[in-house]
Amino acid sequence: MNEEQRKHGQQAAGTTDKKTEKDYSKYFQSVYIPPSLKDAKKRGKESVEYHNDFKIDEKFRGMGDNKKFYIRTYGCQMNEHDTEVMAGIFMALGYEATDNTDDADVILLNTCAIRENAENKVFGELGHLKHLKREKPELLIGVCGCMSQEESVVNKILKTYHQVDMIFGTHNIHRLPNILNEAYMSKAMVVEVWSKEGDVIENLPKVRRGNIKAWVNIMYGCDKFCTYCIVPYTRGKERSRRPEEIIQEVRHLAAQGYQEVTLLGQNVNAYGKDIEDLENYGLGDLMDELRKIDIPRIRFTTSHPRDFDDHLIEVLAKKGNLVEHIHLPVQSGSSAVLKIMARKYTRERFLELVGKIKAAMPGVALTTDIIVGYPNETEEQFEETLSLYREVGFESAFTYIYSPREGTPAAKMNDNVPMEVKKERLQRLNQLVNEYSGEALKQYEGKIVEVLVEGESKKNPEILAGYTRRSKLVNFKAPKTAIGKIVKVKITDTKSWSLNGEMIEEGQIGSEFLEETAEVK
Repeated sequence: MNEEQRKHGQQAAGTTDKKTEKDYSKYFQSVYIPPSLKDAKKRGKESVEYHNDFKIDEKFRGMGDNKKFYIRTYGCQMNEHDTEVMAGIFMALGYEATDNTDDADVILLNTCAIRENAENKVFGELGHLKHLKREKPELLIGVCGCMSQEESVVNKILKTYHQVDMIFGTHNIHRLPNILNEAYMSKAMVVEVWSKEGDVIENLPKVRRGNIKAWVNIMYGCDKFCTYCIVPYTRGKERSRRPEEIIQEVRHLAAQGYQEVTLLGQNVNAYGKDIEDLENYGLGDLMDELRKIDIPRIRFTTSHPRDFDDHLIEVLAKKGNLVEHIHLPVQSGSSAVLKIMARKYTRERFLELVGKIKAAMPGVALTTDIIVGYPNETEEQFEETLSLYREVGFESAFTYIYSPREGTPAAKMNDNVPMEVKKERLQRLNQLVNEYSGEALKQYEGKIVEVLVEGESKKNPEILAGYTRRSKLVNFKAPKTAIGKIVKVKITDTKSWSLNGEMIEEGQIGSEFLEETAEVK
């Protein structure tokens, strides 16, 4: 174990269950740093360390010559961006990308831990890969991402999935060359998962998906510890990137011709709070600087209502390249349920925030996340969620049935809402979501909107698809040369979740043009 591993892993290693270590010792390499949810929960006051000198060690150059890698990504945009970074490291090592597992020399599953269903998909995929490992013993199979940060998951893999060669977590992606090297040299499983983190690694290579839209991390981790959520354990404490690094990255993307940037973080609204030498510098300040960069659209995700301050609202109201769409997860419309969830705001506080946003940004599109069937949720409390949805007028929502995550406080609660009740509530909520989505889209009929054309429609290659500033999907006929551009489209038909239209030339635009920076009525 080298000094870097010892520094980050000694506490986790020290809390390893001896029986587990003894039972599984024959399966893993001597470099064994297991995850610990107990350690992951600790939030020290030590300063975040910034490293902008990442480079591939010369001894690893050429490791991937004549080899191919495959990464399957599960979960959120953060995982998607992590995959872009890992792909960049693979390419720097000489590997070639493939979209076929049969051709791959290394297969990584970049996992999500937020819901049980996501984890089951990964275990199912590992089972499918077992036969491939038998046919190609030299194939390396790895599990990374959020699931790797869970003790129970690592122990399950060690016990059952011996075809896995390496397990690493969310904090040590930059050590991928070292981990690959260990896996090549050892016939045993390599496990390196850091439960304690504090570093921000800059200058990591990236292979971005496409050249139209880009993800940009502005911070990592979350300190909110909502009782249902595993993310603070798997992603660690809140760590912000320096604003100058973010601004430089966005400027570079603008120079490359990217049309849209989405700022990423588990809780972007907490950005800057941990940067000791920048007093009172937050997301609003960062976005006020980014709006001056010549890039057409800037978005951010995901917000926490608790940290959504007045200054951010003031900056977003300046518009320009800051779009009129805010994803604002509420999770429940009941103050009593929100308290059990440890969301640290009430129904009334949330509605007050929405009122401020709408006053400053008329016509803003608000979307949200909602969990139904939380432990102890009554019918009356669920009805409060429905009434809040109507009162806010959300234009879309991601809706979920509560799924207990081992290691979270909610997992110890009595899950006393029957599954049939959960499903019935989800159905009623989704009916409301569909209704409001359809009503929001009806306002666009006959209007002309700006659409960033992302490519061909998934259902018909003759049709192009893209999104408006307010994140509305539009399908329309146009030449392939329009891909990657922002064009004007007249809406001819509206559906529950998308719009149909026809591209028009600048000279054809009349009074029906819908400026998306104005309120849609």
